[in-house]
Amino acid sequence: MGKTISEKILSRHSGEDAYAGDIVIAEIDFAMSQDGTTPLAIRAFNDMKAKKVWNPEKIALVIDHSAPSPSKEVSNLHKMMRNFGCEHHIENFYDSGCGVCHQLMPEEGHVVPGDLVVGADSHTCTYGALGAFSTGIGSTDIAAVFSSGKLWFRVPETIKFIINGKLPRGVYSKDLILHLIGKMTADGATYKALEFGGDVVSALSIDARMTISNMAIEMGAKTGLIDVDKKTLDWVKEHSKRKPAVIKSDSDAEFTKVEEYNASDLEPQIAKPHKVDNTCNISEVEGTHIDEAYIGTCTNGRFEDLKIAAEILKDKQASKDVRFIVAPASRAVYLRAMNEDVIQTLLKAGASVVTPGCGPCVGTHDGIPADNENVISTANRNFKGRMGNNSAFIYLASPATVAASAITGEITDPRKYL
Repeated sequence: MGKTISEKILSRHSGEDAYAGDIVIAEIDFAMSQDGTTPLAIRAFNDMKAKKVWNPEKIALVIDHSAPSPSKEVSNLHKMMRNFGCEHHIENFYDSGCGVCHQLMPEEGHVVPGDLVVGADSHTCTYGALGAFSTGIGSTDIAAVFSSGKLWFRVPETIKFIINGKLPRGVYSKDLILHLIGKMTADGATYKALEFGGDVVSALSIDARMTISNMAIEMGAKTGLIDVDKKTLDWVKEHSKRKPAVIKSDSDAEFTKVEEYNASDLEPQIAKPHKVDNTCNISEVEGTHIDEAYIGTCTNGRFEDLKIAAEILKDKQASKDVRFIVAPASRAVYLRAMNEDVIQTLLKAGASVVTPGCGPCVGTHDGIPADNENVISTANRNFKGRMGNNSAFIYLASPATVAASAITGEITDPRKYL
């Protein structure tokens, strides 16, 4: 019987002939944790009486969730991370301003196709866009990986999505993944691996594919994989010196289910408060007043996202009633956006451009909404309190929709500005 991508990667890394449902202990290629999870991991590492990390070159620590630090308490946690990194000679230390962990890991060449990667952050599944089995784990598990370089897995079953047709003008990968989450529901793929394919996915850029894989967890999935093609290999060659392993599912691989969609008639999508699967066509909520518009996060803070927004906002102004916030996903994204006049366009439109990182998404600082305010955001989650106030209302959308809505002060179909 043939195997899926996940079965092949976990078999290769465990030395077992593994299929869905099997338990394996696998060798990890790379491990990452961020400032919201690393302090707990350090405490667990010390509780395990571990003396040194398994391989300092295969670990990254990232300060991105509260960057720069908003309080002395957080500053002390950041200091703990810096001390741990120094003590264990972890050179892949990304301090405040470097960017979001899920942008940095592929951008800095730490992930290539065929890898098994874990991160103490749920959106580690983003790297599936490069054909890696990547998944989020808890702080105690990451401490065990830091000390041993291994972790146990139950090999997941796989759901295959085949998306054909062509995305209409003004409709983007964010609209597609929101639509799929709405169809599948927030727990419709719990502990499953997802494989995304078809004409639409093949046509997407790597930036856009990362948006798809990033939100696999919002269906409950373990990872979200996209087939490696020339586009993937060219991108990886630009960013990494490591050799990729191109792994594809066999023609006779067994899938739990195969979901087929035609995206040719898809409209811009909105996820309404307070659930990411509470999705609808934009026409159902168009005209809803907004107080804050946010473009950024590990879902949509990449260069392509900022460029799409700038194209809509060129020679236009954000509404005086809207706080318009932009957080580039990394310093490299920020610099490229500056060099290509994207940042200048956004600033002229009235944007507050904040430090590369998670920004307002996690609600620790930078743009926390007031009670009963509406926010339209390119983030991946909109549950109560996500942005720091459980009395606010978060709508999720594409960068194009957020940019158009910033202009009018209400949820607006971006196709009007294309």
